[in-house]
Amino acid sequence: MSTFSAAVLLFFVMDPLGNVPLFLTALKAVDPERRPRVIVRELLVAYAILVAFLFVGRPLLQTLGISEPALTLAGGIVLFLIALRMVFPGVHGTLAEEHDGEPFIVPLAVPYVAGPSALATVLLLASRHPERHVDWFLAITAAWVATAAILLSGSTLARVLGQRGLTAVERLMGMVLVASAVQMALDGLAKA
Repeated sequence: MSTFSAAVLLFFVMDPLGNVPLFLTALKAVDPERRPRVIVRELLVAYAILVAFLFVGRPLLQTLGISEPALTLAGGIVLFLIALRMVFPGVHGTLAEEHDGEPFIVPLAVPYVAGPSALATVLLLASRHPERHVDWFLAITAAWVATAAILLSGSTLARVLGQRGLTAVERLMGMVLVASAVQMALDGLAKA
């Protein structure tokens, strides 16, 4: 996998367009002038967590005795479930709950940006090709920058695209992720 394709995969997994309505809901109680600072803080926390998983992930997997094929297959299954939820959205449950006051780390940084599927993808990249940490770091950074740009302009995007436009884009991203998830699962089965 190239650095660019890893960045695109991570961008789709982070699902910034799908997170715009969730961010707007979570930030309702925050003063509009303070919202950009809160978003930047939460994005930086998410970035730190993703980078930490890049460098700590492989030793963690070795400690737990998890093989690469098992991680690839599990990552494909998790990604598939997340992608299905994007394509066929139902009630988002706890992700769509309203929050009182200013959110801190949960739910904006984790799980909205650095969620289970993003962390699993980073772990998978790091375990498959540990010698390419610089490439994966660049991929994480590129996906994070694109995600940050979208989330920081979330209010504007919500007005321009409307709810239907955001939903259409999220479902399209979900379809791409379904294909990636199936490929990951097939790779895991082939290696096993």
